[in-house]
Amino acid sequence: MTGQQESNGGAPETVRAHVSQKRLDDALAALAQFGGRDDGGVARETLTQTDLDARRHLIACASALGCEVETDDCANLFFRRRGRTSLPPVLTGSHADTQPVGGKLDGAYGVIAGLELFAALNDAGVETLRPIEVVAWTNEEGSRFGPGAMGSSAFVEPSRLASYRAALDSDNISFGAALDAALEATPELKRRPLRQPIAACLELHIEQGPVLERAGIPLGVVTGIQSVRWYRVECTGSAAHAGTTPMEDRSDAMAAAVGIAHQLYAYAAGESSSQLRLTMGRWQVSPNSVNTIPGKVEFTVDVRCLDASALERFEQVLHQVTREYPWRGQVGVSCFFSRAPTFFPDAMVSAVERACSRVCALAGHAAPLRLTSGAFHDAMYLADHCPTAMLFVPSKGGISHNAAEETAPDELFLGAQALAYAVVELANQ
Repeated sequence: MTGQQESNGGAPETVRAHVSQKRLDDALAALAQFGGRDDGGVARETLTQTDLDARRHLIACASALGCEVETDDCANLFFRRRGRTSLPPVLTGSHADTQPVGGKLDGAYGVIAGLELFAALNDAGVETLRPIEVVAWTNEEGSRFGPGAMGSSAFVEPSRLASYRAALDSDNISFGAALDAALEATPELKRRPLRQPIAACLELHIEQGPVLERAGIPLGVVTGIQSVRWYRVECTGSAAHAGTTPMEDRSDAMAAAVGIAHQLYAYAAGESSSQLRLTMGRWQVSPNSVNTIPGKVEFTVDVRCLDASALERFEQVLHQVTREYPWRGQVGVSCFFSRAPTFFPDAMVSAVERACSRVCALAGHAAPLRLTSGAFHDAMYLADHCPTAMLFVPSKGGISHNAAEETAPDELFLGAQALAYAVVELANQ
């Protein structure tokens, strides 16, 4: 493409038109072979041998497209296509690791769509002003090592990496040891520092919820990510014999935990206008015996909302309910994770909306829908570092973190086209 055509704004449209649905579908299927299961799901937890094999595959794909490949101290992979200048790059991508049993799209779609962007740029003969980089972040899922989004959060704040290295998986393997093994497996890659300058970041992802499908709209413009707080509630009573201890004499930790949970659920149901989302997903019971009254129960509370003040109100209720619960034992509450809401900049949201609107109009679909993400994403941390935004494609039945995860191929194609349009526009600024 000539410089005059690019200055007339033709580059985003030209690259969009060169995105290939077949190439995208084939690339997604090829990556899904790494950890692929008979039920259609994918088991590719971070830094396992399966994940290392998938990384090697991605490196080969990027190299074949003419990209420079680099890594950093958190084993994040960066695939770089040079621009006409050495200005800070525009970054896209996501993550390639999955839940113990996940789908073939969560995270992987964003990485593969980024590589398809490179293929489209090559086919179109377009050179952008800024370099473009596609990233595959390490350990977004957090299923093998906690917390999640280690790669992106350490990139933004390198001091976090030291504590992350001490995290252990269920086999007592440390994240640090797994990280070192991953880095040793790619000695040919140039090591770059964490926290590199980035002009803008754009992440494409499946919605992992039902909003777009219910609306019949194939593309979503993400305006932000909900605030979240995680609590640990510990009820301590007295273990006793199930058959000999009268009900009125018990200090039953499970009865207290269930009673507290019931009050919290009732409160959340009354907060429907704020769209508060409450989950109590992990329970540990001691001694966990069929004929012993539980002496100790610990459960977690995950509460999310775009409105941070709604979470503040919930926390006050949580402390009141646990403090005033009428029983013989004790209740302790601690907050072990808190994240304020993320609001993406208006200019970035507008860039995504322009791209999605163009793609939807060409395909004869309704205009894209603005929505908020209820799930964590690497973009949440990148938003602390550079102008960032996201776009979503629908998830069939709202299902994700599941082998049944699915998005229609034509919707995946539209998302890749919109990504190409927006990233090229940003990379020419």
